[in-house]
Amino acid sequence: MPVRIVQSKQNARLKELRRALSKPPRGTGELAGIEGPNLIREAVRANLTISSVFVAQGSEHLLDDLFLLPETEVLSVPPTTLNSALATETPQPIAALVEPRTWDWEHLLSGRRNTAPLIVVLAGLQDPGNVGTILRSAEAFGATGVVSLPGTVSVWNPKAVRASAGSLFRLPMLTTTMEECILHLHNHDVTFWTTAVNRAREAHRADLTRPIALILGNEGNGVPQEIAAQADGALTIPYPGPVESLNVAIATSVLLYEAARQRSTAPASQQRTRSTR
Repeated sequence: MPVRIVQSKQNARLKELRRALSKPPRGTGELAGIEGPNLIREAVRANLTISSVFVAQGSEHLLDDLFLLPETEVLSVPPTTLNSALATETPQPIAALVEPRTWDWEHLLSGRRNTAPLIVVLAGLQDPGNVGTILRSAEAFGATGVVSLPGTVSVWNPKAVRASAGSLFRLPMLTTTMEECILHLHNHDVTFWTTAVNRAREAHRADLTRPIALILGNEGNGVPQEIAAQADGALTIPYPGPVESLNVAIATSVLLYEAARQRSTAPASQQRTRSTR
């Protein structure tokens, strides 16, 4: 695998990496930046197309166990030059540009292992750490995909990518409008739930084995009223402690666990799959 030496901060590829990390993609056709050998290894395992890899001079040994394709472009860059392009306070000595996978509604609605769709909808989340944690929990508990609505931080934000620990590379993901999202959910008989602290159904008393979508709102303001008004209901998580509410990523993880628990114990015949209308 040939390695090209780059010295200048003005190198076009380095500029592209810097731009991808500072302004993460939101749609298709844009490259995303990732940092660190573990994430690059996860991207390879997920069969993402890796456009370019940037390695700090003196750290070329990190390439040895990445199993990059022969055609992958590899650039060797002075450490200080590479650091100037990276987004973390303590930059790692290797980074890459990758092509996000293209997903569609069929991927999210087709279910997994003959179970009903379980979709997470992000409506205005701003903390990339929360977003990444939700993606990781979504994959762990068998969600069929995630939808990002306007106002939500990019799932390719470097902090979100790190918090997802590679789940972002494998989990079906769509960025779309509220109107399109609700239209698809209704057309496929997907029940969609918001979350609330009061006047809501306790999660363990709701049927989460059927096709459902969990709609999560902004950390401070919750689910926008125009979305909540169109939901089929609201879920709450009962807890004995005196705290006012749970962090959105923790609450989502608990709800996803409850859905997975119900689905693991329910007979397959009771798990209603999506409508074929």
